[in-house]
Amino acid sequence: MVDFVAANDRPDAASDGAVSGEVAPVTVVVPCYRCADTIGDALASVAAQRLPVAQVLLVDDASGDGTLARLHRLAADYPPGWATVVALPANGGPSRARNAGWSLASQPYIAFLDADDTWAPDKIALQMRALRADPAIALIAHRMRVSERGAAMPRAAARPARTRIIGRRRLLLHNPFPTASVVLRRDLPFRFNENFRRVEDFLLWAQIAFSGYRCARVERVLAYWHKPNYGAGGLSRDLRAMHAAGRLARRELLRQGLVSLPEHCFARAFGTLRKGRQYLLVALRRDRDNRVAP
Repeated sequence: MVDFVAANDRPDAASDGAVSGEVAPVTVVVPCYRCADTIGDALASVAAQRLPVAQVLLVDDASGDGTLARLHRLAADYPPGWATVVALPANGGPSRARNAGWSLASQPYIAFLDADDTWAPDKIALQMRALRADPAIALIAHRMRVSERGAAMPRAAARPARTRIIGRRRLLLHNPFPTASVVLRRDLPFRFNENFRRVEDFLLWAQIAFSGYRCARVERVLAYWHKPNYGAGGLSRDLRAMHAAGRLARRELLRQGLVSLPEHCFARAFGTLRKGRQYLLVALRRDRDNRVAP
């Protein structure tokens, strides 16, 4: 990893380089499937950005419940044309929903947000500042953290936000780019693989990075998951499905010639170690829950 930005980002608005009235050239794509209870918080976190985004696309993946109506009501609460609802005719999973939004995006950059996650207010400002500092970056992400829904946001840090270039070895070991953290160029010649309903994000980021595009990460928590990760509370069957999908993704990268056979074997061996650790964490969590249960 190579540091290339180390700038002050005091919590005042002027520190992010934004000019009053400036709008980030970003389309936010939010796949929505039966998310009526959480989408309000997600969309509010986009609206609360210190550097506003130009466009939001709420893509309903044929939820079949009250989600679509909820999306239309929410979109009407914001300025006309800012949030647009896209209704897909049949359920196709998050890859198809994100691709549908991607194809309709009007801005040169696309940000992804899941309907049950939220952003910190300075997310877009810090990422756009890094992109201005290094326009060759094709994809930029940041760290995320699990947080209880409704918990108070931590105060903006006074220390510099460091941005690092992420090399291929890091991607061979694990996925350093959570989906809700990613901003990428709309004109990239890639899309989410719609045959994958798990690890589809990792497959896309790896295709971009291993094809030679410059990828980076802001080393600061700028978004939040509001559900336990797999190590904290996932089910074994979910872990098995995730690891099976991971194996398929690694084979696909090998088939496309984006990784060498030694790299593939290295990534597979590391994945086996990571799987064992995750199963151990799940077992420990279950044992703890059983011991405290009445």
